[in-house]
Amino acid sequence: MANYSTNEFKGGLKVMLDGDPCSIVDNELVKPGKGQAFNRVKLRNLMTGRVWERTFKSGESLEGADVMELEMEYLYTDGDMWHFMKTDGSFEQYAVEKKALGETEKWLKEQVPYTVTLWNDKAIAVSAPNFIELEVVETDPGLKGDTAQGGSKPATLSSGAVVRVPLFINQGEVLKIDTRSGDYVSRA
Repeated sequence: MANYSTNEFKGGLKVMLDGDPCSIVDNELVKPGKGQAFNRVKLRNLMTGRVWERTFKSGESLEGADVMELEMEYLYTDGDMWHFMKTDGSFEQYAVEKKALGETEKWLKEQVPYTVTLWNDKAIAVSAPNFIELEVVETDPGLKGDTAQGGSKPATLSSGAVVRVPLFINQGEVLKIDTRSGDYVSRA
């Protein structure tokens, strides 16, 4: 795999650090008045999800991580594993552990494409699309006169997630939800 020097560091770059694949979240070049320049780098461990900061002297390099991000469609769960299928026509399936799903578990919907990160042919992370459409399975009924400015109430969606929605939303409606923040966006 290629080596990346500190002048090539940028957000989203995948590198190997301490034997684990990591993603650079933020990179800042610091040039003190006295002494050598250095990079202050914020990294996220792709295996554990832990985020930390580390400094590298100017000119140091890190090995690139051999990770692939593929678009895969969610198929089903059998209790302990969640199954995804490649959308490139090969119909190859991957089983994903709960640890790799993380927060994405509450946004899973069958036949929706998700970004699956593979390392050594094993799924280590799954990220949901920015917006997803889910049906409301349980909420208090809306009353006449309820408006968008009137407040909010909790609603349970078909995936099991609970989000705050406006008072006029009723059971059975399909809503567009922002998966990054877990906020209601609009009716679908």
